[in-house]
Amino acid sequence: MLCEIFLGKVGARIMSVYEWARQELRRSQDAAQEIGFDPGLTLRAMLSAVVQQSKGVRSFEDLADELQYLAENLDDQQEYAFMRP
Repeated sequence: MLCEIFLGKVGARIMSVYEWARQELRRSQDAAQEIGFDPGLTLRAMLSAVVQQSKGVRSFEDLADELQYLAENLDDQQEYAFMRP
């Protein structure tokens, strides 16, 4: 797993790249809100920018598969049956 060590007020802590991304997203959303940008439009613009940048480092098929997976799993209330192999 990719991890970085960040020094904080309480000392060193290990942060995953996913935690880092969520933290950066919150900072960017806060900054956009201070400017007066609509939160929904801000997230839409960020998503578009991330997809555009991802096209430069990932194959079309890989990116499309991940986006399809995310789209199919948007409903947090959806329960999935467990199937044994």
